Amino acid sequence: MIQIKVFYFNELRVCCYVLWDETQEAILVDPACFSHSEQERLKKFVDGEALKPRYLVNTHAHFDHVLGNAFVCREWGIKTCIHSAERNTLEYADKYCRVFGLEIEKPPVDTLPLSEAEPLYFGNSQLHILETPGHSPGGVCLYAPDDGFLITGDTLFAGSIGRTDLPGGDYDRLIGSIQAKMFLLDASLRVLPGHGPETTLGYERQHNPFLVPNKGGSYL
Repeated sequence: MIQIKVFYFNELRVCCYVLWDETQEAILVDPACFSHSEQERLKKFVDGEALKPRYLVNTHAHFDHVLGNAFVCREWGIKTCIHSAERNTLEYADKYCRVFGLEIEKPPVDTLPLSEAEPLYFGNSQLHILETPGHSPGGVCLYAPDDGFLITGDTLFAGSIGRTDLPGGDYDRLIGSIQAKMFLLDASLRVLPGHGPETTLGYERQHNPFLVPNKGGSYL
């Protein structure tokens, strides 16, 4: 059974998820730790639980989600898993950060590809990859049917969806990704988003103002 720990990192409050099972093998999803104290919080938890990180997984490569990539890859000697359509954004993440007055160590670009063709394995567990472009060209969600959760990155939030006004964003593709892939899954699934509180797929199907006819909402 997969266990989950969530951290809220950097000023944009990115949700970083640590997933592990009974083997103690773990993956770190969107490790957005920016400050030294945030890095130490993550390290203290991983080491305190005697976890063995196997992969860093990015749901997409926007700068706020990759602030801790270099630290995590170096600290635990692991590689980054990311969709191939996000590699260009990842490669220039340090330059994008400077636009916002942030200086970060360049994230490693020696990555492993994520796609729907191949689940992601760690320990005795596996995660299915859902390719959900729209917020970004290579955005993905991580689906654990046996454990009842879906990590949605910046595709779907509680009461909102990801913005599509950034380079590579596409509103129609985003809505299509949610309706054609995510909304076909079990309504009871926990939705663990890239920002904000968790929700359920069923609740968002019925109440999300971007996805229910005749309602309107604002982006996260």
